[in-house]
Amino acid sequence: MSRYFIDVREPPEFATSHVAGALNIPPQELMNGSPQLDAIAKDDELILYCKSGSRSNVSMRILGSMGYTNLVNGINQDHVKAKYGL
Repeated sequence: MSRYFIDVREPPEFATSHVAGALNIPPQELMNGSPQLDAIAKDDELILYCKSGSRSNVSMRILGSMGYTNLVNGINQDHVKAKYGL
């Protein structure tokens, strides 16, 4: 099982700063079946974050409806960095 950090903010927000190695997949792209998800197993750990935790919460529901089972709302970049020692 692998762990992925997914930044669900829009690309301009992601470009300003993000967790190293994070994938940038905004909610709209998730709903459209992002090709970035193709290599991710349904039980891999996905830590989602945005600016306030709202978009990551919505994105968790989208991914859950797609069969992903190991989802964590990391809230925002600072929370993720602190919790995972990044």
